[in-house]
Amino acid sequence: MFDSRVSGILLHPTSFPSNFGIGDLGKEAYKFIDFLAAADQSIWQILPLGPTGFGNSPYLSYSALAGNPLLISPEKLQEQNLLAPEDLQNLPHYELDSVDYDLVIANKLPLLEKAASNFQKSASPADLAKFSTFCEHHQYWLDDYALFMAIKEANQNKSWYQWDLDIAKRKPAALQYWREQLKDAVLFHQFLQYVFFEQWQSLKQYANQKGVSIFGDIPIYVAHDSADVWSHSEIFCVDSQTGEATLMAGVPPDYFSATGQLWGNPVYKWETLEKSDFDWWIKRIEFTLEYVDLIRIDHFRGFEAFWAVPQGETTAIKGSWKKAPGLKFFQILHQKLGDIPIVAEDLGVITPEVEELRDTCGFPGMKILHFAFDSDRGNAFLPYNYTNRNCVVYTGTHDNNTTIGWFESRDEEAQSRVIDYLGCLCDDGVHWALIKLALSSVANTAIFPFQDILGLGTDAKMNTPSTTNGNWEWRCRSEAFNRELSSRLRYLTYLYGRTPIKE
Repeated sequence: MFDSRVSGILLHPTSFPSNFGIGDLGKEAYKFIDFLAAADQSIWQILPLGPTGFGNSPYLSYSALAGNPLLISPEKLQEQNLLAPEDLQNLPHYELDSVDYDLVIANKLPLLEKAASNFQKSASPADLAKFSTFCEHHQYWLDDYALFMAIKEANQNKSWYQWDLDIAKRKPAALQYWREQLKDAVLFHQFLQYVFFEQWQSLKQYANQKGVSIFGDIPIYVAHDSADVWSHSEIFCVDSQTGEATLMAGVPPDYFSATGQLWGNPVYKWETLEKSDFDWWIKRIEFTLEYVDLIRIDHFRGFEAFWAVPQGETTAIKGSWKKAPGLKFFQILHQKLGDIPIVAEDLGVITPEVEELRDTCGFPGMKILHFAFDSDRGNAFLPYNYTNRNCVVYTGTHDNNTTIGWFESRDEEAQSRVIDYLGCLCDDGVHWALIKLALSSVANTAIFPFQDILGLGTDAKMNTPSTTNGNWEWRCRSEAFNRELSSRLRYLTYLYGRTPIKE
């Protein structure tokens, strides 16, 4: 995939239109795939798919492997006779352009509970066998995740390190007690994962048949309050008595924040991971490759050295860099899984050592056009400075403003630098000018947030780093997947050599 000129769109499934207040894996997802195929786009990039907690960030999931039940399509459940037509009537009023997560959870979870109940009552022997096979195949993570979620709900959603000490520390007697007490709730969460991945695999198969590869995203860290840290605390920097993170992840001050970003996740005990040949990480990537075709590793630089902030700090300023065994990890990963289509998110504070690790592994890095115009002619994000075709160019990412919002927020002098480089701004607007700039670059892969294809402003941005409110909420409307847009994008994709030349 990274050896030829291709392009694609970044759009997270929560941003799809739907009747249920949040995008899902139903008909609009398939309509989007049709849009991509009509536009000759080869890639659909998504954010992490896991179940989200406080702040609704896909980068702070309750599991590194589970899927988000809120993405399950009730209409698909109805097609399986797990919900009746009347179950999908009398829905509350949902905003068309944003996700109200509290309202969605309050109204969608009862539907999922009803579907689970109907499955238990009426599932055929063949369906029960499929469910059993799924649970067995994924037992290594699913059992802990389902129990984690059941206990969490039984404890008013408290974090696992606030539970009673015996179950927080996974004492065998406590584990057995909670499994027996919450067996129905555990079964419910297993069912949700079964349905999620059934729907996801169907959608992925449809995309692949249409010539679209799915580009997934693995956050380097997992949430502190997650099934992974609870069940594998030995590989994380957490206090053995309190469960609190003793060293927290983040990044030092950068483009996005003068005080850095304090993520709060516990960092890894890499020396412990190394003793097992990085087994936890290998399984994580192997599982992810069952459900996506390409992988972006978020915060790739953390495999060379990572920013560790001591417990008790409220900003990331007083952290320090610590070395990680990145090359050895990727060598073992290659030995066990072969060549893997990985993209390195190499933004932020990047050193020659990080670049060497990326290039030694042969991973494409990322180029962001929004970063290209605020320094001198040597700026690495300016297209004429791309020394390697093996990279992925973006107008912006989910952490950037939209292109129109970015341009409008610049002062007159800063806008002039962009216009001088582009030569002029065409009537189509700065967003299409930057899309064309990306498409025309030597980078083998070009990706655009769907908001830029639509020409939307700041109100449509997905995330503002270092903030917790109002993020991950943007949704598009069904009419966005239209022939005019797909035709325009298809023409430009052909014009700049990112579709096969037809004789």
